[in-house]
Amino acid sequence: MAADFHMMAGGKDDDDGDVGVVLETKTKTKRPPLYKVMILNDDFTPMEFVVMVLERFFGMTHAQAFDLMLTVHKKGVAVVGVYSHEIAETKVAQVMDFAQRHQHPLQCTMEKE
Repeated sequence: MAADFHMMAGGKDDDDGDVGVVLETKTKTKRPPLYKVMILNDDFTPMEFVVMVLERFFGMTHAQAFDLMLTVHKKGVAVVGVYSHEIAETKVAQVMDFAQRHQHPLQCTMEKE
C-alpha cells in the first residue's frame, strides 16, 4: 500500500514562493525464505533409481538427471532444486516416500538457503 504525503507552499502565512513537494512511500513485502532440496549419496541405492527420482520429482531430462546423479555419487550430496518452504517440504516427502516404497535408503533433505 502506498501513502502520499503532501507539503504545499502558499498557505495563509507562508508566502516565500517555495514549490510543493510530493513524497511517496511504498511498503515492500519481504520475500519468503527459499530452501535447498538436496539428495545424499549412499552405497546401496542404484544410480538408475536416483536418475528416475530426479526425472520424476524434479522435472529433469535424462541427461540432466544423470549428470546430477554423478555429482551426488562423487561429492556425496547435491542441490537438486530451490523452492519455497512448502514446496521443498513436499518434494522431500515425495522422494523419501518413493524411496521407502522401493526399499531404497535414499535420503533427501532440505535446508534454508
